[in-house]
Amino acid sequence: MEVIKELPEVFEEFAEQRKNSFLEVKKLKDKGIPVVGAYCTYFPQEIAMAMGAATVGLCSTSDETIMEAEKELPKNLCPLIKSSYGFARTDKCPFFYFSDVVVGETTCDGKKKMYEYMSEFKDVFVMELPNSQSQEALKLWKSEIIKFKEYLEKKFNTTITEEKIREAVHINNEGRKSLRKLYEVMKLDPVPIKGYDLFKVLYGSTFKFDRSLIPGEVDALVEKILLEYKEGKMEEKKPRILITGCPVGGATEKIIRAVEENGGIVVTFENCNGAKSIDKLVDEDNPDVYDALARRYLNIGCSVMTPNPNRLELLGRLIDEYQVDGVVEMTLQACHTYNVESFGIRRFVNEKKHIPYINVETDYSQADIGQLNTRIAAFIEML
Repeated sequence: MEVIKELPEVFEEFAEQRKNSFLEVKKLKDKGIPVVGAYCTYFPQEIAMAMGAATVGLCSTSDETIMEAEKELPKNLCPLIKSSYGFARTDKCPFFYFSDVVVGETTCDGKKKMYEYMSEFKDVFVMELPNSQSQEALKLWKSEIIKFKEYLEKKFNTTITEEKIREAVHINNEGRKSLRKLYEVMKLDPVPIKGYDLFKVLYGSTFKFDRSLIPGEVDALVEKILLEYKEGKMEEKKPRILITGCPVGGATEKIIRAVEENGGIVVTFENCNGAKSIDKLVDEDNPDVYDALARRYLNIGCSVMTPNPNRLELLGRLIDEYQVDGVVEMTLQACHTYNVESFGIRRFVNEKKHIPYINVETDYSQADIGQLNTRIAAFIEML
Protein backbone atom coordinates (compact mmCIF):
# COMPACT_ATOMS: atom_id res chain seq x y z
CA MET A 1 0.00 0.00 0.00
CA GLU A 2 1.42 3.38 -1.01
CA VAL A 3 1.36 5.91 1.81
CA ILE A 4 0.59 8.68 -0.72
CA LYS A 5 -2.98 7.43 -1.25
CA GLU A 6 -5.81 9.49 0.19
CA LEU A 7 -7.27 8.11 3.44
CA PRO A 8 -10.77 7.44 2.03
CA GLU A 9 -9.20 5.32 -0.71
CA VAL A 10 -7.13 3.36 1.83
CA PHE A 11 -10.22 2.67 3.97
CA GLU A 12 -12.10 1.47 0.89
CA GLU A 13 -9.24 -0.88 0.00
CA PHE A 14 -9.58 -2.54 3.39
CA ALA A 15 -13.37 -2.62 2.97
CA GLU A 16 -12.90 -4.42 -0.37
CA GLN A 17 -10.34 -6.85 1.10
CA ARG A 18 -12.92 -9.59 1.69
CA LYS A 19 -14.16 -9.49 -1.93
CA ASN A 20 -10.61 -9.42 -3.31
CA SER A 21 -9.75 -12.43 -1.17
CA PHE A 22 -12.45 -14.45 -2.96
CA LEU A 23 -10.16 -14.47 -6.02
CA GLU A 24 -7.01 -14.84 -3.94
CA VAL A 25 -8.23 -18.02 -2.22
CA LYS A 26 -8.57 -19.82 -5.56
CA LYS A 27 -4.99 -18.85 -6.47
CA LEU A 28 -3.80 -20.32 -3.16
CA LYS A 29 -5.63 -23.58 -3.92
CA ASP A 30 -4.12 -23.70 -7.42
CA LYS A 31 -0.67 -23.47 -5.80
CA GLY A 32 -1.55 -26.39 -3.50
CA ILE A 33 -1.63 -24.29 -0.32
CA PRO A 34 -4.07 -25.76 2.26
CA VAL A 35 -6.92 -23.49 3.40
CA VAL A 36 -8.37 -23.72 6.92
CA GLY A 37 -11.69 -21.95 7.52
CA ALA A 38 -13.05 -20.94 10.91
CA TYR A 39 -15.96 -19.01 12.45
CA CYS A 40 -14.69 -17.87 15.82
CA THR A 41 -12.15 -15.71 17.66
CA TYR A 42 -11.22 -18.75 19.79
CA PHE A 43 -9.71 -20.46 16.72
CA PRO A 44 -5.93 -20.88 17.43
CA GLN A 45 -4.86 -19.60 14.03
CA GLU A 46 -1.14 -20.03 14.72
CA ILE A 47 -1.35 -23.85 14.58
CA ALA A 48 -2.70 -23.79 11.01
CA MET A 49 -0.27 -21.02 10.01
CA ALA A 50 2.64 -23.13 11.32
CA MET A 51 1.67 -25.79 8.78
CA GLY A 52 1.89 -23.24 5.97
CA ALA A 53 -1.89 -23.11 5.58
CA ALA A 54 -3.89 -19.98 4.80
CA THR A 55 -6.56 -19.26 7.42
CA VAL A 56 -9.80 -17.45 6.72
CA GLY A 57 -12.98 -16.38 8.50
CA LEU A 58 -16.01 -17.99 6.84
CA CYS A 59 -19.12 -16.19 5.54
CA SER A 60 -21.73 -15.65 8.24
CA THR A 61 -22.81 -11.99 8.11
CA SER A 62 -25.57 -11.76 5.49
CA ASP A 63 -29.22 -12.80 5.33
CA GLU A 64 -28.76 -13.91 1.70
CA THR A 65 -28.76 -17.64 2.52
CA ILE A 66 -30.94 -17.72 5.64
CA MET A 67 -34.07 -18.93 3.78
CA GLU A 68 -32.05 -21.86 2.45
CA ALA A 69 -30.77 -22.68 5.96
CA GLU A 70 -34.32 -22.58 7.36
CA LYS A 71 -35.20 -25.61 5.22
CA GLU A 72 -33.16 -27.60 7.74
CA LEU A 73 -32.71 -25.36 10.80
CA PRO A 74 -35.36 -23.77 13.06
CA LYS A 75 -36.58 -20.29 12.06
CA ASN A 76 -36.10 -18.98 15.62
CA LEU A 77 -32.36 -19.79 15.63
CA CYS A 78 -29.64 -17.12 15.82
CA PRO A 79 -29.12 -15.46 12.38
CA LEU A 80 -25.34 -15.93 12.58
CA ILE A 81 -25.77 -19.71 12.74
CA LYS A 82 -28.41 -19.77 9.99
CA SER A 83 -26.25 -17.56 7.76
CA SER A 84 -23.15 -19.70 8.36
CA TYR A 85 -25.02 -22.91 7.56
CA GLY A 86 -26.83 -21.38 4.58
CA PHE A 87 -23.57 -20.26 2.95
CA ALA A 88 -22.06 -23.69 3.58
CA ARG A 89 -25.10 -25.52 2.20
CA THR A 90 -25.45 -23.41 -0.96
CA ASP A 91 -21.72 -23.16 -1.82
CA LYS A 92 -22.16 -19.39 -2.06
CA CYS A 93 -19.11 -18.73 0.12
CA PRO A 94 -15.86 -19.17 -1.87
CA PHE A 95 -13.90 -19.39 1.41
CA PHE A 96 -16.02 -22.35 2.57
CA TYR A 97 -15.90 -23.99 -0.86
CA PHE A 98 -12.08 -23.87 -0.99
CA SER A 99 -11.47 -24.76 2.69
CA ASP A 100 -9.85 -28.16 3.13
CA VAL A 101 -11.10 -28.25 6.69
CA VAL A 102 -13.49 -26.13 8.75
CA VAL A 103 -12.62 -25.65 12.41
CA GLY A 104 -15.62 -25.39 14.72
CA GLU A 105 -15.76 -24.73 18.45
CA THR A 106 -18.38 -25.52 21.07
CA THR A 107 -19.20 -21.89 21.87
CA CYS A 108 -22.97 -22.45 21.89
CA ASP A 109 -25.47 -25.28 21.55
CA GLY A 110 -26.81 -24.03 18.22
CA LYS A 111 -23.35 -24.02 16.66
CA LYS A 112 -22.56 -27.48 18.04
CA LYS A 113 -25.58 -28.98 16.30
CA MET A 114 -24.85 -27.00 13.13
CA TYR A 115 -21.36 -28.53 12.96
CA GLU A 116 -22.91 -31.99 13.23
CA TYR A 117 -24.98 -31.36 10.09
CA MET A 118 -22.10 -29.59 8.35
CA SER A 119 -19.77 -32.55 8.89
CA GLU A 120 -22.06 -34.58 6.61
CA PHE A 121 -20.74 -32.65 3.59
CA LYS A 122 -17.45 -31.07 4.75
CA ASP A 123 -14.40 -32.03 6.82
CA VAL A 124 -15.11 -30.36 10.16
CA PHE A 125 -12.84 -30.44 13.21
CA VAL A 126 -14.69 -29.34 16.35
CA MET A 127 -12.67 -28.06 19.30
CA GLU A 128 -14.18 -28.57 22.73
CA LEU A 129 -14.16 -25.06 24.20
CA PRO A 130 -14.67 -25.02 27.99
CA ASN A 131 -17.25 -22.52 29.28
CA SER A 132 -15.12 -21.31 32.17
CA GLN A 133 -11.60 -19.92 32.59
CA SER A 134 -10.47 -22.15 35.48
CA GLN A 135 -7.21 -24.11 35.72
CA GLU A 136 -9.08 -27.30 34.74
CA ALA A 137 -10.51 -25.47 31.71
CA LEU A 138 -7.01 -24.33 30.73
CA LYS A 139 -5.77 -27.94 30.80
CA LEU A 140 -8.66 -29.03 28.59
CA TRP A 141 -8.15 -26.18 26.10
CA LYS A 142 -4.40 -26.86 25.88
CA SER A 143 -5.14 -30.54 25.13
CA GLU A 144 -7.65 -29.46 22.42
CA ILE A 145 -4.99 -27.27 20.76
CA ILE A 146 -2.55 -30.21 20.74
CA LYS A 147 -5.31 -32.48 19.33
CA PHE A 148 -5.93 -29.92 16.57
CA LYS A 149 -2.20 -29.88 15.71
CA GLU A 150 -2.15 -33.70 15.55
CA TYR A 151 -5.29 -33.73 13.39
CA LEU A 152 -3.70 -31.36 10.85
CA GLU A 153 -0.45 -33.36 10.82
CA LYS A 154 -2.36 -36.55 10.05
CA LYS A 155 -4.76 -35.04 7.52
CA PHE A 156 -2.07 -33.24 5.53
CA ASN A 157 0.74 -35.75 6.17
CA THR A 158 3.04 -33.09 7.59
CA THR A 159 4.94 -32.18 10.76
CA ILE A 160 4.15 -28.98 12.65
CA THR A 161 7.26 -27.99 14.57
CA GLU A 162 7.37 -25.87 17.71
CA GLU A 163 9.73 -23.51 15.87
CA LYS A 164 7.09 -22.89 13.16
CA ILE A 165 4.38 -22.34 15.79
CA ARG A 166 6.57 -19.76 17.53
CA GLU A 167 7.17 -18.02 14.18
CA ALA A 168 3.40 -17.84 13.61
CA VAL A 169 2.88 -16.55 17.16
CA HIS A 170 5.36 -13.75 16.52
CA ILE A 171 3.76 -12.80 13.17
CA ASN A 172 0.28 -12.65 14.73
CA ASN A 173 1.48 -10.72 17.77
CA GLU A 174 3.09 -8.09 15.53
CA GLY A 175 -0.17 -7.80 13.57
CA ARG A 176 -2.19 -7.40 16.77
CA LYS A 177 0.20 -4.69 18.05
CA SER A 178 -0.21 -2.70 14.82
CA LEU A 179 -4.00 -3.01 14.83
CA ARG A 180 -4.00 -1.91 18.47
CA LYS A 181 -1.97 1.18 17.52
CA LEU A 182 -4.60 1.86 14.87
CA TYR A 183 -7.63 1.69 17.12
CA GLU A 184 -5.80 3.69 19.79
CA VAL A 185 -5.86 6.77 17.50
CA MET A 186 -9.51 6.99 18.61
CA LYS A 187 -8.34 8.03 22.10
CA LEU A 188 -7.78 11.48 20.57
CA ASP A 189 -10.55 14.01 21.17
CA PRO A 190 -11.94 14.97 18.71
CA VAL A 191 -11.24 11.73 16.85
CA PRO A 192 -9.18 11.73 13.64
CA ILE A 193 -11.44 9.36 11.65
CA LYS A 194 -14.94 7.90 11.67
CA GLY A 195 -15.55 4.71 13.63
CA TYR A 196 -16.91 3.11 10.46
CA ASP A 197 -13.56 3.68 8.70
CA LEU A 198 -11.72 2.17 11.67
CA PHE A 199 -14.05 -0.84 11.47
CA LYS A 200 -13.34 -1.32 7.73
CA VAL A 201 -9.64 -1.75 8.51
CA LEU A 202 -10.14 -4.02 11.55
CA TYR A 203 -12.60 -6.24 9.67
CA GLY A 204 -10.74 -6.12 6.33
CA SER A 205 -7.45 -7.12 7.94
CA THR A 206 -8.96 -10.47 9.00
CA PHE A 207 -9.08 -11.41 5.30
CA LYS A 208 -5.33 -10.97 4.74
CA PHE A 209 -3.93 -14.39 3.92
CA ASP A 210 -0.35 -13.22 4.46
CA ARG A 211 -0.53 -12.02 8.07
CA SER A 212 3.07 -10.72 7.94
CA LEU A 213 1.92 -7.86 5.66
CA ILE A 214 -0.43 -6.38 8.27
CA PRO A 215 2.10 -4.38 10.35
CA GLY A 216 3.60 -2.58 7.34
CA GLU A 217 0.23 -1.59 5.87
CA VAL A 218 -1.42 -0.65 9.15
CA ASP A 219 1.59 1.26 10.55
CA ALA A 220 1.73 3.35 7.35
CA LEU A 221 -1.97 4.08 7.73
CA VAL A 222 -1.58 5.13 11.39
CA GLU A 223 1.30 7.44 10.41
CA LYS A 224 -0.86 9.07 7.74
CA ILE A 225 -3.86 9.49 10.08
CA LEU A 226 -1.71 11.15 12.75
CA LEU A 227 0.03 13.39 10.20
CA GLU A 228 -3.32 14.63 8.85
CA TYR A 229 -4.57 15.11 12.42
CA LYS A 230 -1.61 17.40 13.12
CA GLU A 231 -2.60 19.35 10.01
CA GLY A 232 -6.06 19.84 11.50
CA LYS A 233 -8.00 17.13 9.59
CA MET A 234 -10.35 15.52 12.10
CA GLU A 235 -13.98 14.67 12.79
CA GLU A 236 -16.17 17.22 14.58
CA LYS A 237 -16.72 16.70 18.31
CA LYS A 238 -19.67 14.37 18.97
CA PRO A 239 -20.82 12.03 21.78
CA ARG A 240 -18.29 9.19 22.01
CA ILE A 241 -19.90 5.74 21.69
CA LEU A 242 -18.56 2.27 22.51
CA ILE A 243 -20.19 -0.68 20.69
CA THR A 244 -20.27 -4.03 22.48
CA GLY A 245 -22.18 -7.31 22.13
CA CYS A 246 -22.43 -9.86 19.30
CA PRO A 247 -20.03 -9.88 16.33
CA VAL A 248 -20.39 -6.88 14.00
CA GLY A 249 -19.88 -7.23 10.25
CA GLY A 250 -21.87 -7.35 7.03
CA ALA A 251 -25.58 -6.95 7.82
CA THR A 252 -24.98 -5.70 11.38
CA GLU A 253 -22.81 -2.79 10.23
CA LYS A 254 -26.18 -1.00 10.24
CA ILE A 255 -25.52 -0.43 13.98
CA ILE A 256 -22.36 1.59 13.27
CA ARG A 257 -24.16 3.59 10.60
CA ALA A 258 -27.11 4.24 12.93
CA VAL A 259 -24.73 5.75 15.52
CA GLU A 260 -22.72 7.84 13.08
CA GLU A 261 -25.65 9.05 10.98
CA ASN A 262 -27.51 10.19 14.09
CA GLY A 263 -25.01 12.45 15.80
CA GLY A 264 -22.57 10.07 17.49
CA ILE A 265 -19.07 8.77 16.76
CA VAL A 266 -17.98 5.19 17.48
CA VAL A 267 -14.63 5.46 19.26
CA THR A 268 -14.11 1.78 20.06
CA PHE A 269 -15.54 -1.72 19.45
CA GLU A 270 -15.39 -4.26 22.27
CA ASN A 271 -16.87 -6.99 20.00
CA CYS A 272 -15.05 -10.03 18.55
CA ASN A 273 -13.78 -8.15 15.50
CA GLY A 274 -12.74 -5.18 17.63
CA ALA A 275 -10.63 -4.98 20.79
CA LYS A 276 -11.64 -8.43 22.06
CA SER A 277 -9.65 -10.23 19.34
CA ILE A 278 -6.47 -8.12 19.47
CA ASP A 279 -6.22 -6.87 23.05
CA LYS A 280 -4.23 -9.84 24.39
CA LEU A 281 -0.98 -11.19 22.94
CA VAL A 282 0.43 -14.71 23.14
CA ASP A 283 3.29 -14.78 25.68
CA GLU A 284 6.35 -15.40 23.48
CA ASP A 285 8.55 -16.05 26.54
CA ASN A 286 6.46 -18.95 27.82
CA PRO A 287 8.65 -22.10 27.44
CA ASP A 288 5.47 -24.13 26.72
CA VAL A 289 4.05 -22.75 23.47
CA TYR A 290 0.80 -24.74 23.79
CA ASP A 291 0.22 -23.37 27.27
CA ALA A 292 0.91 -19.85 25.95
CA LEU A 293 -1.66 -20.29 23.15
CA ALA A 294 -4.22 -21.87 25.47
CA ARG A 295 -3.95 -18.99 27.97
CA ARG A 296 -4.22 -16.29 25.32
CA TYR A 297 -7.28 -17.74 23.58
CA LEU A 298 -9.10 -18.97 26.68
CA ASN A 299 -8.83 -15.47 28.21
CA ILE A 300 -11.11 -13.96 25.55
CA GLY A 301 -14.10 -12.48 27.38
CA CYS A 302 -16.94 -13.97 25.33
CA SER A 303 -20.42 -14.27 26.85
CA VAL A 304 -20.14 -18.08 26.62
CA MET A 305 -17.82 -17.93 29.65
CA THR A 306 -19.26 -18.32 33.16
CA PRO A 307 -18.34 -16.24 35.05
CA ASN A 308 -17.02 -13.69 32.54
CA PRO A 309 -14.83 -11.14 34.40
CA ASN A 310 -12.52 -10.62 31.41
CA ARG A 311 -15.28 -8.98 29.38
CA LEU A 312 -16.02 -6.51 32.19
CA GLU A 313 -12.30 -5.81 32.67
CA LEU A 314 -11.83 -4.96 28.97
CA LEU A 315 -15.09 -3.02 28.80
CA GLY A 316 -14.18 -0.93 31.84
CA ARG A 317 -10.73 -0.19 30.47
CA LEU A 318 -12.08 0.87 27.07
CA ILE A 319 -14.72 3.14 28.68
CA ASP A 320 -12.00 4.91 30.68
CA GLU A 321 -9.29 5.11 28.03
CA TYR A 322 -11.60 6.26 25.22
CA GLN A 323 -13.58 8.72 27.40
CA VAL A 324 -16.81 7.00 26.36
CA ASP A 325 -20.08 8.96 26.76
CA GLY A 326 -22.46 6.06 26.11
CA VAL A 327 -22.49 2.30 25.42
CA VAL A 328 -24.54 0.67 22.66
CA GLU A 329 -24.88 -3.10 22.96
CA MET A 330 -25.98 -4.99 19.86
CA THR A 331 -27.43 -8.45 20.51
CA LEU A 332 -28.67 -10.82 17.85
CA GLN A 333 -32.08 -12.42 18.20
CA ALA A 334 -31.79 -15.85 19.83
CA CYS A 335 -28.15 -15.34 20.84
CA HIS A 336 -28.95 -16.48 24.37
CA THR A 337 -25.57 -15.93 26.04
CA TYR A 338 -25.24 -12.30 24.93
CA ASN A 339 -28.93 -11.58 25.53
CA VAL A 340 -28.79 -12.94 29.09
CA GLU A 341 -25.47 -11.22 29.82
CA SER A 342 -26.81 -7.83 28.65
CA PHE A 343 -28.44 -7.35 32.09
CA GLY A 344 -25.02 -7.63 33.77
CA ILE A 345 -23.43 -5.32 31.18
CA ARG A 346 -26.15 -2.68 31.68
CA ARG A 347 -25.64 -2.85 35.45
CA PHE A 348 -21.85 -2.55 35.10
CA VAL A 349 -22.04 0.41 32.69
CA ASN A 350 -24.75 2.28 34.66
CA GLU A 351 -23.72 1.54 38.23
CA LYS A 352 -19.92 1.11 38.05
CA LYS A 353 -19.08 3.45 35.18
CA HIS A 354 -22.03 5.84 35.64
CA ILE A 355 -22.69 6.34 31.94
CA PRO A 356 -25.80 5.63 29.81
CA TYR A 357 -26.36 2.25 28.11
CA ILE A 358 -28.78 1.02 25.46
CA ASN A 359 -29.34 -2.51 24.18
CA VAL A 360 -30.65 -3.03 20.64
CA GLU A 361 -31.69 -6.50 19.57
CA THR A 362 -31.60 -7.16 15.83
CA ASP A 363 -31.16 -9.76 13.11
CA TYR A 364 -29.62 -9.77 9.63
CA SER A 365 -32.58 -8.20 7.80
CA GLN A 366 -32.63 -4.49 6.97
CA ALA A 367 -36.30 -4.19 8.01
CA ASP A 368 -35.55 -2.59 11.38
CA ILE A 369 -33.24 0.20 10.17
CA GLY A 370 -35.89 2.89 10.74
CA GLN A 371 -36.53 1.68 14.27
CA LEU A 372 -32.78 1.42 15.01
CA ASN A 373 -32.23 4.98 13.78
CA THR A 374 -35.08 6.29 15.96
CA ARG A 375 -33.89 4.52 19.13
CA ILE A 376 -30.20 5.31 18.69
CA ALA A 377 -30.89 8.94 17.70
CA ALA A 378 -32.93 9.39 20.90
CA PHE A 379 -30.15 7.77 22.95
CA ILE A 380 -27.47 10.05 21.46
CA GLU A 381 -29.67 13.13 21.87
CA MET A 382 -30.03 12.28 25.57
CA LEU A 383 -26.21 12.31 25.90
